[in-house]
Amino acid sequence: KEAQRYKDLRLLARVGAIRDLELQPRFDLIACNGEIVGHYTADFRYYDVRIGSSVVEDVKGGKATKTTDYKLRKRICEACHPGVQIVEV
Repeated sequence: KEAQRYKDLRLLARVGAIRDLELQPRFDLIACNGEIVGHYTADFRYYDVRIGSSVVEDVKGGKATKTTDYKLRKRICEACHPGVQIVEV
C-alpha cells in the first residue's frame, strides 16, 4: 500500500500538484524538560500546492498497523510540533 501511495505522490509531483516530496521524515519526540525521548518517522512529507501547506502522511493498511505505540507516538509528535497534522492514508 505504501509503494502504491509513493507512485501516486510521484505522479502528483510530476504534474505540479505537490512538491518537495520527502520519504521517511523523522520528528523528535520531546519531553516537557526539553529532552529528546524518542522519534516518530512518518512515511511521507510534501508541500501541497493546492492547499498551500505541508502534509505529513502515514500509510496504514488496517487496524493491525494502528498499534498502541503508533497512536502514542503520533499524538506526541503532533503535540511537540505545532502545525504538524499527520494524515493517515
